[in-house]
Amino acid sequence: QVQLVESGGGLVQPGGSLRLSCAASGRIFSISDMGWYRQAPGKQRELVAVITSGGTTNYANSVKGRFTISRDNAKNTVYLQMNSLKPEDTAVYSCNAHILDVLIRVTIYWGQGTQVTVSS
Repeated sequence: QVQLVESGGGLVQPGGSLRLSCAASGRIFSISDMGWYRQAPGKQRELVAVITSGGTTNYANSVKGRFTISRDNAKNTVYLQMNSLKPEDTAVYSCNAHILDVLIRVTIYWGQGTQVTVSS
């Protein structure tokens, strides 16, 4: 009923930049919190950044000052601008969103993930 689709991943050199997008579609009344997570092989999934419906943001310490999360509520889309990328940023990045239906019931949805590889 709701789909989240990430885009913008790829291969980038250390110090480079990428901008990830995640667009939600389907039966959506409104979206509360949206966030980005990442998971490298053999490692736990970790929170990268989160943004509330009011625009309040929080970041993992490892990405503070380098990544910026933003959203366009009219487009049901969340973005992650990644600058000064490091090899340790390599992971599958997934977005999630707290979706409200017309009865204001909350369901957490996840995108399929997009690969980000930082390498020379």
